[in-house]
Amino acid sequence: MKHIVIIGGGYAGMAATTRLARRVKGRDDVRLTLVNPQTRFTERLRLHEAASGRQLADLQIPEMLAGTDVEFVQGWVTGIDADARTVRLDDERTIGYDTLVYALGSVADSQDVPGVDEFAYTLDSSHNAGLLARQLDRLGSGPVVVAGGGLTGIESAAEIAGRHPGLDVVLLSRQAPGSAMGPKARARLHAGLDRLGVRIRAGVDVVKVMPDGVALADGEVVAARAVLWVTGVRVSPVAAAAGLCVDERGRIVTDASLRSVSHPNVYVVGDAAAIRQPYGVMHGTCQSGIPTGLHAAANIVRELKAKQPKRFRFGYIHQPVSLGRRDGVIQFTHPDDSPTRFYLAGRWAVAYKETVSASPWTTYRLLKVLPWLGAATWRRGGSFTR
Repeated sequence: MKHIVIIGGGYAGMAATTRLARRVKGRDDVRLTLVNPQTRFTERLRLHEAASGRQLADLQIPEMLAGTDVEFVQGWVTGIDADARTVRLDDERTIGYDTLVYALGSVADSQDVPGVDEFAYTLDSSHNAGLLARQLDRLGSGPVVVAGGGLTGIESAAEIAGRHPGLDVVLLSRQAPGSAMGPKARARLHAGLDRLGVRIRAGVDVVKVMPDGVALADGEVVAARAVLWVTGVRVSPVAAAAGLCVDERGRIVTDASLRSVSHPNVYVVGDAAAIRQPYGVMHGTCQSGIPTGLHAAANIVRELKAKQPKRFRFGYIHQPVSLGRRDGVIQFTHPDDSPTRFYLAGRWAVAYKETVSASPWTTYRLLKVLPWLGAATWRRGGSFTR
């Protein structure tokens, strides 16, 4: 009996799990186990909506895996013994594995700036997003700071401003929001934020979060009745503690087939992986995470058949951002994520973004019945990726 254990039930982990479940269904020599802290599937692509007060679908992982032979184990992974090939959970249980799929993902980087853990909200979970939503409902008016000008920060600021027009939403960022987009798409993005009343403060660095605001590097204090922290992410220290080869950010370094370079029986997917492509190391998004999960599953199936795993190849196709419920901008990109001259805006962008953001659950259902849906479909992005 070969035991394959997937730790982490986010987008990449669920992609690997559902594809593996279909490809090994009916085999009595393979056992699949998925470990995740919660039974609820976290739609991280929609947490900015939850933070503004919108109710998200209650997707339960055991229900999503219904009809498969996957064993679901609820628990926090606290350690890995790479030599003994075991995973340790927070209740001291241990789970042995022959092949491990490491999909623990990332969380907001709240460690480097004082006060973030105590006074700021994050979008690490549905629970955290719900805490911010309740706080915003209580406020009614006053300043709210969104720290971080990446796609998540932009979407969060727009969503909060659109749903709570009485709030003064301030978006703080080191670089201009949409700096990776082309000039026309970036101008359209800023026009959309301006229409919603979002005030942009670019070129600033937050050095401290306080109960009533944030302090900037130049000594200025920006008042805030609530602070959302969406600037930078960090990965779990579990991999480094286990002795797996990691990079300077703690991500597991992989070979061309997504296996750990130090422990080839460990496949790494999603944000936790440092995956090198011809254009550089990939950055973590759902757009790239789901394909890594699918490819790892395909390679594990190949190994079960005594075949060599295949090389992973991936190119980005877009940078999609919503601006509330009725507007958005989609910047189409070259494979290295640099912008092309093509973009969508307005209602067409909303329709595109909604189709994309709703797709992971649709994709997982397809994977349960279409075993041939594989990594080749995703190498250059695809209609289901973010």
